[in-house]
Amino acid sequence: MTYVDRVAAPFAFVVTEAPDEEADVVRRAQARDMRAFERLYRAHVPRVYAVCIRMTANITRAEELTQKTFVTVWEKLPLFRGESAFTSWLHRVAVNTVLGDLRAEHRRTQRVFTTEDPAIFETPPSPPPAGTRMDLEQAIAGLPPQARAVFVLHDVEGWQHNEIAEQLGVAVGTTKAQLHRARKLLQEALQ
Repeated sequence: MTYVDRVAAPFAFVVTEAPDEEADVVRRAQARDMRAFERLYRAHVPRVYAVCIRMTANITRAEELTQKTFVTVWEKLPLFRGESAFTSWLHRVAVNTVLGDLRAEHRRTQRVFTTEDPAIFETPPSPPPAGTRMDLEQAIAGLPPQARAVFVLHDVEGWQHNEIAEQLGVAVGTTKAQLHRARKLLQEALQ
């Protein structure tokens, strides 16, 4: 049973709420109503987890980042002004949580490994044995972290290069190069 199944199973009856109902639940959660927040959590944990697993390709990290996302949401919920849909705001919090974790991981790696060419530490996915088919999720998981983040944000989540560049703290040209690299590696892995 997956993490999301374990979390959502007792609440399988939860259906996406009408916008007015969700706005009411959000207002109650902003007023620190734990039941309202739990309702939001149960309704949205599958989508948040899906974003985290796609971006990290690591089940344990995805679970931790999903929890961290909801802790952040609990802390920042009073600041949510309702100018956008709650789901859009939540999605942005989840992506920012993952990107922050990826940046922290990159900084930790840089402290441990100092080299002129950090690309030597990125290992491309090993080709599958002849006659075996690799599914897309596995291929995405095998991408180097930076290329995977750009690919997921651009091709899966629909972000623009300038948004990705701003979030990752890199130039737009870098995101374009990483996307090209990711697509090339995926194409090789899937052949």
